[in-house]
Amino acid sequence: MLKIVFSLVFWVLFFCGAGAQPKRITRDFSRYFAEDSVKGCFVLYDLKKDQYVQYNPQRCQTRFIPASTFKIPNTLIGLETGVVTGKDFALKWDGVHRRVPDWNQDLDLQTAFRVSAFWFYQEIARRVGPTRMRQYVTKLGYGNGDIGGGIDQFWLTGKLAISPEEQVAFLSRLYHNQLPFSPRSVDLVKEMMILEDTLGHTLRGKTGWADWPDKNIGWMVGYLEQNGNVYFFATNVESGPVAPTTFVTARRRITEKILRALGLVSGR
Repeated sequence: MLKIVFSLVFWVLFFCGAGAQPKRITRDFSRYFAEDSVKGCFVLYDLKKDQYVQYNPQRCQTRFIPASTFKIPNTLIGLETGVVTGKDFALKWDGVHRRVPDWNQDLDLQTAFRVSAFWFYQEIARRVGPTRMRQYVTKLGYGNGDIGGGIDQFWLTGKLAISPEEQVAFLSRLYHNQLPFSPRSVDLVKEMMILEDTLGHTLRGKTGWADWPDKNIGWMVGYLEQNGNVYFFATNVESGPVAPTTFVTARRRITEKILRALGLVSGR
């Protein structure tokens, strides 16, 4: 009889553990968004604790155009298909003057990623082509997987959409080498994503900005490696049709304020 009781207890604990969901904590970070005259949300996944920290959880599950955060999978796809050969792969500037001076020059892959030169990545997407692009976006399970709206526009003004929580899940799979790409491609992209690298602290990330006629959508996504742990995060911000002058810097600034509030980075 005692053996039966112990057996029942074991299986109850086993199945409860197998179905356990990560803990979710909601925090109020609204003031950080208000300070930059935007609305938005934030989600962070703590790998060791298997725990989410989120602000505005409903928005964290809502899909938005990825804008330049799609440069992460776009780079991976370009490398994997051979369209891009490495960080030094270069394209000549087309002579069209765009609003960011750093875009108006010949660029290599690493620099184009850093300055977020959309024309460079539009050319990569055109060379990959819709068939291969659709196959990879589907394999990735990236957001809604819809590349409608033009091969060089679908992540900017087209139909592709992804939620902040899905961004975090994608970054976790990138970190754990669980994406359908070679180790070389993944390692190159991880290296290109580094924003800060100090003793015991590595911050990787990518921003994005979609300026639509009726609104502006901004992103800061990435992950922080620190003290033997990894924290995956996504910040999503939105303003009206006329973005505040601080919009370009607000995405990273809000993210860093929240990371400081969580005790994950020191103040500067």
